[in-house]
Amino acid sequence: MDTEGTYDARGTRSGSVPRPAGPPPRPALPPRPAEAPAAGAPTLGDWLRTPRAAAEPGLWRFGHKPRPDADPERVPDRALLVGALVALLAATLVWSLWTNGYVPHSRVLLELFTPAEWWRYPRPPEALTAIEVYNSLFAALLMYLFGRMGNWLEVFRRYAVDCPQPERALRTGLAGAVAVWLVIGTSLFPFFFTIWNLFPLSWTTGDGDRTVATFVNYALYALVGGAVLWPFAKAGDWLGLVRKRKAPSPAQSPGAPAPVASPADWPQLRAAGLTDAADRLVAEERSGRMNDVDCVRIRRAWATVKADPSRLGAFAEAVAGQGARACLHPSGDRDLPARAATHDLLTSQVRLGRYPDAERTPPARRGAGAALDPASLGSCLLAIGPFGSGKTRHLVRPVVESLALQALAGKAAVVAVCAAGTPLGPDDGYDVVVKPGDASSAYDLDLYGGATDPDEAAALLAEAFAGDLAEVDPRRAATALAQLLGPYRAAHGRFPSVTVLRELLDGSPGALEELRARLDGEKHRAYHRELDARQRQLGTPGDPGLALAARVAVLDRPAFEGFFDTTGQSRPFSLRSLEHPLRVRVDVPERGHPEAAHLLTRLILAHFTAGATARRDRSLFAFLALDDATHAITAESVRSLQRLRNCNAGVLLTLRALGDVPERLHTSLLGSVGCHMAFSGVSTWDGRLFAQAWGTEWVETTEVAKHTVFADQPLTRAVHALRKLVTGKAVTTDAVTVRKVERERWSASELAHQVPAGHAVLSLTTVRGEHAPPLLVDLRG
Repeated sequence: MDTEGTYDARGTRSGSVPRPAGPPPRPALPPRPAEAPAAGAPTLGDWLRTPRAAAEPGLWRFGHKPRPDADPERVPDRALLVGALVALLAATLVWSLWTNGYVPHSRVLLELFTPAEWWRYPRPPEALTAIEVYNSLFAALLMYLFGRMGNWLEVFRRYAVDCPQPERALRTGLAGAVAVWLVIGTSLFPFFFTIWNLFPLSWTTGDGDRTVATFVNYALYALVGGAVLWPFAKAGDWLGLVRKRKAPSPAQSPGAPAPVASPADWPQLRAAGLTDAADRLVAEERSGRMNDVDCVRIRRAWATVKADPSRLGAFAEAVAGQGARACLHPSGDRDLPARAATHDLLTSQVRLGRYPDAERTPPARRGAGAALDPASLGSCLLAIGPFGSGKTRHLVRPVVESLALQALAGKAAVVAVCAAGTPLGPDDGYDVVVKPGDASSAYDLDLYGGATDPDEAAALLAEAFAGDLAEVDPRRAATALAQLLGPYRAAHGRFPSVTVLRELLDGSPGALEELRARLDGEKHRAYHRELDARQRQLGTPGDPGLALAARVAVLDRPAFEGFFDTTGQSRPFSLRSLEHPLRVRVDVPERGHPEAAHLLTRLILAHFTAGATARRDRSLFAFLALDDATHAITAESVRSLQRLRNCNAGVLLTLRALGDVPERLHTSLLGSVGCHMAFSGVSTWDGRLFAQAWGTEWVETTEVAKHTVFADQPLTRAVHALRKLVTGKAVTTDAVTVRKVERERWSASELAHQVPAGHAVLSLTTVRGEHAPPLLVDLRG
């Protein structure tokens, strides 16, 4: 079971995949990567076990750990440390004044509650003990008051308790050691001597027995030190750390069951009773014979088996026998020749960069990765940026590469349209590479998009040939084409070639008479009427025939000889084959024939929107990437983009400026796509349209007004004059006003002048209606 029919292709003209002349060799191992893996790159097992957090659109989910919500009452680190230090210095000053007798009447309370004879000289031992207890109580009160004022507990929690293990235990241990040293190792605080004096003298001296005295004193040191260390040990979870270090690992513990819940152990297959297949895949993964594409492809095949249980036997036999090579893509490829971006095929995401740690970025996204997936691309994406802004390198190439990997996994079909020579990967990374105007091209392009209905084919050609002409009505152009395509197909069983179509549109008498002669007078009476109507319209005002003929003449050039063949002698590719996991690249001749390149881009866009909406099986995500959509946007294509959301399909459009689109379509284009991306260097005119599309938001602003202070008293006036003489500024007071105002998320000026090079502003909308606000993305991060 290589494909079980799931990924097989059928005839070319009916929406099939052109196949190579012979079957490709099947490698025993995954392809060797083009470059060495990065140091510390996770293995396939670790990649499978890494959690993918449920996140908002645009967040890179692989290993993502959501940040806790920012506490509005959190004291900044600098203010916290300065406050703690000031409180410590103040407490030290007060304690120094207390212990050195500079505080008058400091023992009034002590003398009030103790016998008077204790305070006559010489003082009895009971008085000395009372003084130690009294000083200890004052020291504890002093530490409590200044600890609250300086927020010492918050400092200890933030810089010791909140750290991960074992750093948490280390920091709390250092703090505990300092506390033990202050209590026992110095005479700064009287706590230890107070406790020592509470014991009978015969205990601490041992009645002259040195051994007993040593034991009692060391036991007293240990008890006091343990009591001081106990809160630090509890805060640092020392016991939990020791238990974790001593606990045996699951693999070392005897009799421990093997974990089966890990995704790397294929629990879904084991739950279905396919233990042998799961063991084979685990062995393939551990031996390095499986990659991420193999894993996702087999998962996709298992999903089809769950939908059709009759395939269970064939699936089990294929996986148990072939391992990671089971359910291969029709091309036999298991990976791309090279990867230029970071991908997570389990979530179908491609990483574009990261959200910078800036004020405009929400706290939950600061430092997190920015990514795209089919859920966002399904609402279509419009990217605007001048030459050199990185549209191809940072956006088109990663997205096309991601969809190509998903095509190898049987989850997508991707078509990339670019100028010849654009770095979108080598030819070996695609199933079909069409190069119109290049004699070495192995594939041709179906001019009629695989359509068999003349009216449908005429509508597609009218969109490509006359969609951008303001003086030609597309409906009249479609009618004129249908009046010729229908009779020609009835007479020849196929649609006309480019040369014949040009002659028919020009109204060549010989071509029309030859076509009329091949039609049966009785059987094709309706087509005779179509030809009569077309002949009557020739040369009349408003006739689109001449304009269409001029556009067809762009393709009727010697450079395109042999292309757009309709006789079946070439290998034409049709966008009706989007039901198969295809990787297609079309290199349009932008440099030698720019007008033909624009026409072919419009034609492919029309073919794609028609083919994507006409699919019966929409399980694959169909995607079209236009590296340069200049002159390709028409009123009909804008309406077609809106219909793709319900068809599991999407389009990526890149433009140098919105000026490449007719002005009447600016608003409708921005409204029809769900995702927008503005690269560095956009003009203020384009920025204004983006700002209108992104709308406004409520923000909190703080306004500070300075008012001059006018003193009435002579002394105050003199002080103010002296202060102005020293500082050079008048004495003022600040009036702070905090209010909420409605402002644009990004203004036109900010988009034009405050987006750094290598950055872009990205907003996303998924096909389910989830939104991500426009945020700055560092495309180099």
